[in-house]
Amino acid sequence: MYVKTLSSRENILKKIKQALAKPVPLPFEETSESPAFFINEGELELQFAENFAALQGRFSFCSDEAELAQQLQTLFGTRQWKKLFVNEQNIRELFARQQIELPPGINLADCDASITSCECLIARTGSMLLSSAQTGRTSSVYAPVHICIAYTSQLVFDLKDGFELIKRKYPSGIPSLITFASGPSRTADIEKTLVTGVHGPKEVFCFLVEGR
Repeated sequence: MYVKTLSSRENILKKIKQALAKPVPLPFEETSESPAFFINEGELELQFAENFAALQGRFSFCSDEAELAQQLQTLFGTRQWKKLFVNEQNIRELFARQQIELPPGINLADCDASITSCECLIARTGSMLLSSAQTGRTSSVYAPVHICIAYTSQLVFDLKDGFELIKRKYPSGIPSLITFASGPSRTADIEKTLVTGVHGPKEVFCFLVEGR
């Protein structure tokens, strides 16, 4: 039974790399094209990848934290991003483990990109559920680029599953701010024409790491 489950899991992860023809490929080309592919209900990784990419999010799958570090360093080097804002201790510890240096004294207002975690990923809508208890109120909103690091164990199917997770995690009271981030900011207020990157990040990346 265990061997069968593991094999099924490996097949799902293999499909992600095959199905996303351009899943923010190294060295992270400047493109908004999103491939379309068949999603088998129940494969949350694939569902999230498709829906997030359809909303102009830049998705990348990492088999472990070492691959995550390699992809991040390639992204930072290609885009020449040096001012990286990280407000969460767990991400600082992750970067320390993988020997990724963070420059000191970077303010959110002056950064090239802000890097956060999330509470969970909503597969059905391709959304990242963020809370003020984890990422703060501004880290994912005011930076020109938002980079989210998540793990496959954080995937849930629908919005109600995300809310249930929040209720269980914070039994004494839910955080004062809960945000659903689904790709770059967008508005249709200007002559009913959809414009992206107006009042928030112009680019949103999600690095999905296998495990935890």
